[in-house]
Amino acid sequence: MLLATLTAGCATTAPDYRQRLEALPEHYRQFDLVMGWETRVDNEQTLVEGVVQNVRYFLMRDLEIWVALLGPQGKPVQREVSFVIPTDLKLDEIAPFSVRLPMAVKPGDRLRFTYKYRASDGGDGLERGNSWMQSFERVVAPR
Repeated sequence: MLLATLTAGCATTAPDYRQRLEALPEHYRQFDLVMGWETRVDNEQTLVEGVVQNVRYFLMRDLEIWVALLGPQGKPVQREVSFVIPTDLKLDEIAPFSVRLPMAVKPGDRLRFTYKYRASDGGDGLERGNSWMQSFERVVAPR
């Protein structure tokens, strides 16, 4: 009985990242991962929080998510990173990320997201696996 209670207690306090992924207002889908996030301004800083899911590889390792605020000419004004934990993200696993930019974004500003990782399909090992980096941009929506 005690074991069932403890197990149930853990299950209810663990974050449900699948529901969060679906509920977040912004999404990106690619062959290798799915990402959902929200962008908000807090105390003249910008917080980009979300979750990322490995949808392609047996294992993604050392996943980094970079967010850059772009200036009018498309050049980065500020760039910060989130190192996704756990370090090893297995196929279909979802993990949270959080990036804080030290300035407030406003509607119409552009953000560039860049993610990179090492990946393996299983038998090849990470030393012979793939290294990948991908970028995409989004315009900050009105609040």
